[in-house]
Amino acid sequence: MINAYAAFEKGGPLKPFEYDPGTLGDNEVEIDVQYCGICHSDLSMIENEWGFTQYPIVPGHEVVGAVSSIGRDVRHVKVGDAVGLGWHSDYCMNCQTCLSGDHNLCTSAQATIIGHNGGFADKVRGKGASVIKLPDGIDLETTGPLFCAGITVFNPLVQFDVKPTDKVAVIGIGGLGHLALQFANAWGCEVTAFTSSESKKAQALELGAHHTINSRDPKELEAAAGHFDLILCTANVKLDWDAYVATLRPKGRLHLLGVQTDPVAANMVPLLFAQRSISSSPVGSPATIAKMLDFAVQHDIKTIIEKFPLEQVNEALARLKSGKARYRIVLCR
Repeated sequence: MINAYAAFEKGGPLKPFEYDPGTLGDNEVEIDVQYCGICHSDLSMIENEWGFTQYPIVPGHEVVGAVSSIGRDVRHVKVGDAVGLGWHSDYCMNCQTCLSGDHNLCTSAQATIIGHNGGFADKVRGKGASVIKLPDGIDLETTGPLFCAGITVFNPLVQFDVKPTDKVAVIGIGGLGHLALQFANAWGCEVTAFTSSESKKAQALELGAHHTINSRDPKELEAAAGHFDLILCTANVKLDWDAYVATLRPKGRLHLLGVQTDPVAANMVPLLFAQRSISSSPVGSPATIAKMLDFAVQHDIKTIIEKFPLEQVNEALARLKSGKARYRIVLCR
């Protein structure tokens, strides 16, 4: 049996929940959960913000732990290995995107917390390809959020062949943004943070930003016209998209990573004549996740976390909902 915490109704508190996972499949890995980050997506699913939550739901898709059991077809990890599990717990492995290495774009992929029990538990299961062995030297308690927030901001650097000479900006210095600053700086880029918070301005500079721009000051935005090759937007609120598009160089890209619930509206002409683009992407493939973890170890990139014991999961969720967490919350067993 697996002992977990589950929400039984929309927005309800998480309560102890025990379930039988059944016989371990030939290509499955069972993980003893040691740490599990809390993502805003967990909160969205608990509150059914996206309209398809099935209750009871066991959240948690930023899992770090040790392999406790493996199916007979699993070869890349062994019992006792330190591993992680992120947004996806399975891929079809047969579609063109999987066969091309873009598993994260698989339309049949199994999400870890959608129709599947997640990592707010003593154990969790995932299919072999979704379970990533952790590199030596990585800090286990801060690694969980890399499996969602970290890969979300790292993936565009790989996908769009970002150069060390590129000028990269980050909107939203929070759970994703504070990692984006570190990755972009270590990538070799000139990094700018858009922020309206004086306290976050100082920390943004500490985390790797070379410059900051007050996002509420039209004059500072105008002064940055035509400057950036890539803007990573980690905010999930409606913004003046035309103002940010104007700060892009020709062929520049505004890349949206926060889940937007409002339509993204921008004037066509500034995009057309400067061949600029607006795009988005979800997490990353297993190979890109593994690359990100190696990169994080090489450059000592770590998530800034607040820790809560698993038994205080409701207090941890309340802290996340308050918007005061700096910058990710991790449940510990």
